[in-house]
Amino acid sequence: MTVHHSILDAIGKTPAVRLQRMAPPGIELFVKLEAANPMGSVKDRLALGIIEAAEKSGELKPGQTVVEATSGNTGLGLALVCAAKGYPLVVVMAENFSLERRKMLRFLGAKVVLSPGWAKGSGMLAVARKLAEDNGWYLCRQFDNEAGADIHSTTTAAEIIEDFGPNGLAAWVTGSGTGSTLKGVARVLRAQSPATRVVVVEPENAAIIGSGIAQEVDANGDPAKSHPAFHSHPMQGWTPDFISKLARDAVAEGMVDETLGVSGKEAIDCAIELARTEGLFCGITGGATVAAAIKAALVLTPGSKVLAMLPDTGERYLSTPLFADISVDMGAEEQALLDSAMPAISATPVSDAAAAPVVADDNARKFVADAIGKNPGKVVLFAMSWCEFCWSVRKLLIALDVPFVSIDVDTSEFRAANDVPKIRAALNEVAGAPTLPQVYAGGVHLGGCMDVLGAADSGELQELLAGKGIPCSGAKVDPYGFLPNWVKLPKAA
Repeated sequence: MTVHHSILDAIGKTPAVRLQRMAPPGIELFVKLEAANPMGSVKDRLALGIIEAAEKSGELKPGQTVVEATSGNTGLGLALVCAAKGYPLVVVMAENFSLERRKMLRFLGAKVVLSPGWAKGSGMLAVARKLAEDNGWYLCRQFDNEAGADIHSTTTAAEIIEDFGPNGLAAWVTGSGTGSTLKGVARVLRAQSPATRVVVVEPENAAIIGSGIAQEVDANGDPAKSHPAFHSHPMQGWTPDFISKLARDAVAEGMVDETLGVSGKEAIDCAIELARTEGLFCGITGGATVAAAIKAALVLTPGSKVLAMLPDTGERYLSTPLFADISVDMGAEEQALLDSAMPAISATPVSDAAAAPVVADDNARKFVADAIGKNPGKVVLFAMSWCEFCWSVRKLLIALDVPFVSIDVDTSEFRAANDVPKIRAALNEVAGAPTLPQVYAGGVHLGGCMDVLGAADSGELQELLAGKGIPCSGAKVDPYGFLPNWVKLPKAA
């Protein structure tokens, strides 16, 4: 086993995996599995390179806030590195990028600022620059920061040469977003493996490098406006609405031998095929890269080796078109399998002796009465800490700025100090229902989760709270939007 002294030591050294069933005949097609990085993407490398270079140069001071515009993977890499090193992080992300990335970033302690989708990648950059200027934060500048390319030269490219040797690859295939992977690896291949063709993959409808149209820049060398060949596409992390400086450098210095376009459908279909025929779980950009690598391999001589970059894992695409046709419910075949196996459950012997019902005592009744009556100015929830319907009510109250007390009867501390069965029996006596949550406001029983959400939807909850002197912001919210994703509400007639 390899023992690392820090999570940062686990970045890099990713494996190259040979495809067994999808390669064209006579071609050895490999993928470099960047999901093996600790935050699951190639951008872990870039994040580490940029932060450590900024520390070394003195641009980044201890405790200074880091800010960057990103579609998600760079932000996640930065969140990992900043958490490990103790820097606050603010990420600017367009609002149309996947929901999983937002949650993961916030889980890692980063703040996520959502810029308007219509402002595209250049809008994200403008917001990040303004925040950095106004607050004295360190801006990573991933699209033109040489440290991003440098770490790919010293790690990614070095690993490729070590695995395949000089001129061992007929082609190396990659996408381009920041251009750091492209520039950092391609320049090493040019120097140490000149027979290897560098192939850049782009969305078919946004082939901004392949268009041959130069990127218009301002006096600072930054993109002045969106590239005219850009159109929206599903390959998050690739091809913003401009050609980055690092990518422009790679093109200008003759590092790119070929560009190939891949449609969104081709990318998604290939990602699904990789999962189902090779056991490789990747995102849409991974599917696009392999689809292009297969195209590039078709013109190569038998025995050629091709390496495609597989940038990340598929888990951060659950809310994207990649999973549009993947259901959370059982299909007909799955239901039939369950039905065929149900006798194994129904035939299982059960005890004939029913447990005696628990009866409330005076102490339990007093506890419930005190909780309901002695919390003025607050809503009272009898709840469980791990119940999704209890979470729904809590999230609604938080969204409305309603103060509340949550009596979570399933916590170890509560169970150790109280007779929970008797308290639940006492609650059942006054609420008329054994389920949780049960919610009270000013001594009035509001009911369970769906009762509270329905009252909030109709406005009755807000009126009741006002009458009881309980603060409520009156914010416009969809109460049913706080339910778990798997709950399906009946459609209105």
